Amino acid sequence: MPEARLVSTRQVAGVAEAAGHTVAARGMCCVYGDTGRGKTVTVEQALHLLPGRVPVWRAVAGVAPGLPQLRASLCEALGLPSGALPHRAGPASQALMRALAEPGVLFIDDAQRLTPPLLDYLRQLSDAPGCAAALVLCGAGSERALARASALRSRVLTWHQVGRLEPSQVPQTLTLFHPVWAQADPDDLARADEQMAHGNLRTWAKITPHVYAARERGPAKRVEWKLIEQACTRLGPYP
Repeated sequence: MPEARLVSTRQVAGVAEAAGHTVAARGMCCVYGDTGRGKTVTVEQALHLLPGRVPVWRAVAGVAPGLPQLRASLCEALGLPSGALPHRAGPASQALMRALAEPGVLFIDDAQRLTPPLLDYLRQLSDAPGCAAALVLCGAGSERALARASALRSRVLTWHQVGRLEPSQVPQTLTLFHPVWAQADPDDLARADEQMAHGNLRTWAKITPHVYAARERGPAKRVEWKLIEQACTRLGPYP
């Protein structure tokens, strides 16, 4: 959407602190929280803020992945050959271990999709002699997935829950996110947050284009409660 911006909230600052501590210790971090709270964007922002331009390798866990699929995803993230190598267990694991001997951050999103055997494979990579990379696992329910993989869970250095926007944060955060909210009444925003968004960044990110479109159709319209309420009805029964 035109003019939309990333916003550094206190939630981003919290993740940045947790990630920075974990990376400095070359440990593991689990970032979790309900869906729509901006975990992925928050982690990406936080890792971008790390000092010294530490390399970040981002992989996304696929739906119901097997070990070959996980290896392929890791090889791609680390810039390793994506042809036959991921399907050759021994050479692929050795190549991954060599790559992770370099200081950096392996960031795995949607980690809640990983089964205990796959999480144990990550533990083996992390436990390999010479591993200098930190591991950041992120996803709604990732903490529950790790709970089923006790060997990896016991190695997690930092657990960080991304919370929802507090009501006091909503007006300033929305104004920074998009200028369409600049003239909105903070009381109307608080009302919409209480009734519909509940501090969920993704919900506000869906309300915003509806408000923006209404303003495009009628530039003289003010962003008042009636317009915000109409925008919220576009979200349907499952915002």
